[in-house]
Amino acid sequence: MTGISLASPRAPRSMGPGEPCWCGSGTKYKKCHREADEVAARSRSAGVPGKRVLPGRISPRREVPAAIVRPPYAATGRPPPDASPDVKSGERLERLRHVCRLAADVLEEAGRFVRPGLTTDEIDAFVHDACLRRGAYPSPLGYHGFPKSVCTSVNEVICHGIPDDRVLEDGDIINLDVTLYLGGMHGDCNATFLVGNVDAESQRLVQVTRECLEQGISAIQPGLPIHVIGSAIERHAKASGMSVVRAYCGHGIGEQFHSGLQIPHVFDPEATTVMVPGLVFTIEPMVALGGWRHIVWPDKWTALTADGKRTAQFEHTLVVTGSGAEILTLPSLGKER
Repeated sequence: MTGISLASPRAPRSMGPGEPCWCGSGTKYKKCHREADEVAARSRSAGVPGKRVLPGRISPRREVPAAIVRPPYAATGRPPPDASPDVKSGERLERLRHVCRLAADVLEEAGRFVRPGLTTDEIDAFVHDACLRRGAYPSPLGYHGFPKSVCTSVNEVICHGIPDDRVLEDGDIINLDVTLYLGGMHGDCNATFLVGNVDAESQRLVQVTRECLEQGISAIQPGLPIHVIGSAIERHAKASGMSVVRAYCGHGIGEQFHSGLQIPHVFDPEATTVMVPGLVFTIEPMVALGGWRHIVWPDKWTALTADGKRTAQFEHTLVVTGSGAEILTLPSLGKER
């Protein structure tokens, strides 16, 4: 199977606000990329990062050996109806712990692999092989048609970046979103990494985003509604002068890659699910230097900040305990399991 192939558009030297946007979205330039282009131009003139991320060429889908057990959607791209419980215990929870630890190990290895000069497609190949070495299937591959084994989201890309032939440059930041499927369970985690010499503002963004995840985890208590998590995350981001992307949220996970359970990263009064011991979900705040609004490329996956400013993300899979939360996606200190 061949992944979606996109030409790499280039913005013209001068574009009228009423013209179709250079990115191919079909939307007028003034409503699509004009603001982002202006931000990038101001950033370049000030000598700070502002070079726009553009779509690149996508290589063919990587193969998975027949011996690797596939999730139900691998062939069709369509996950089956969600019938699994979000509360897990016993042997089911142990299988989840195992795959989550493996996912954390792959993410840690991939983070060490990141460096200027690599393409995001080379990172995809590295993650793909790391999953297979552990006998696991890379969960993103084929999920609703996603063509690659990891999401690589660079600079202003919020999430779901498709690996391609774009070369990482000194000063970039990149989020790697790694999920493994093994033993009938998915383990999901992500982190944002610095590429070479990164400016102070971007470093602070990455640090604040990590702290937002920590704040969200600290808010977990049995008996409380889910919305306390988003409240804690939003409060910390705002106090740091940053915004939280609202279009994407955490989710229930286990037998399903994404269950119907949603975990908002801002306060949502409708998020009234009460946390109980054994409830499993992800927290994965996306924090931006600018506004929280987003746009999506024509590939229908790649989400970017509407104003072109940088964004970062961190994620853990967690289970609610009797006194708080257990982080399932912690690495095994280099020991492969």
